Amino acid sequence: MSYLDTTYDVYKEAALTPDVGLCCTTNPIWELPGLKIPKIMQEMNYGCGSTVHARDLSNNPKMLYVGVGGGMELLQFAYFNRQKGGVIGIDMVDEMLEASRKNFVEAEAVNPWFKSDFVSLKKGDALNLPVEDNTVDVAAQNCLFNIFKAEDLKKAIEEMYRVLKPHGKLVMSDPTCEQPMNEELRNDSRLRALCLSGSLPIAEYVKALTDAGFGTIEIRARKPYRILDPKNYPTEELIYIESIEVAAIKDPMPEDGPCIFTGKAAIYYGDEAFFDDKLGHILLKNQPLAICDKTAAALQSLGRDDIYFSESTFHYDGGGCC
Repeated sequence: MSYLDTTYDVYKEAALTPDVGLCCTTNPIWELPGLKIPKIMQEMNYGCGSTVHARDLSNNPKMLYVGVGGGMELLQFAYFNRQKGGVIGIDMVDEMLEASRKNFVEAEAVNPWFKSDFVSLKKGDALNLPVEDNTVDVAAQNCLFNIFKAEDLKKAIEEMYRVLKPHGKLVMSDPTCEQPMNEELRNDSRLRALCLSGSLPIAEYVKALTDAGFGTIEIRARKPYRILDPKNYPTEELIYIESIEVAAIKDPMPEDGPCIFTGKAAIYYGDEAFFDDKLGHILLKNQPLAICDKTAAALQSLGRDDIYFSESTFHYDGGGCC
């Protein structure tokens, strides 16, 4: 049985018998005017963060969500759209699709604004999405892509890139790990399905996105997620896993490489009112400017003694240099 077959079985079981501990998100449940999340959706929230960000969802975007879980984030996306078929949910597991349909009936009962037909549920594969090219404004997945091995991850990201409109956003939450994992962990199909042993270092994760053509990457959050310890897992050392929330934007790839925001900022404190590098970056005196890693390196190479550079915070919420 392949690791993808194991994944299918794990989430079939999770659809039939909700497993609150399957994934662990530290995000609070959204509390917005008129939005109520049924308890069953919360119990079936098999993510490791959130992919729902209000600033991505203006002007009634067409949205795609791959790996529907219990439907909670689909409901949250629909809150910002409220149009028939405005949100597409795709999953390979029939039982998970059926569970979501039932959960939407409960959501209708407690949310007068919500109609189940706001969400179009389709059976489909992340590696071959049943969606036309350049038709989606915001695509999302939560704690799914980390399961894939390298070639399948490449295909899944390329598929998301294909269906997005120009300047569309792929919003994701996935576990990551900076420590090396042994082959026994990497090849354990069930640990992959449980969103543990497929975790990549952040740099490799970002490279997979830029290799697909995404010209702008935003790392929006980085948080503790799990521990693999020698008492319970086949490892000789303690392994620390974090979850990150990332947006990859289908911007044209700049000639000098992608803009990757990891939460760095520059602050100019010189004698003038501002500093202009003549390349499109203006730093007002004593006002922090969020900068991508590429711009940080370019400014630092100037060797000035009147610009302060912060380290990466791995938190970025817009307003940057590019």
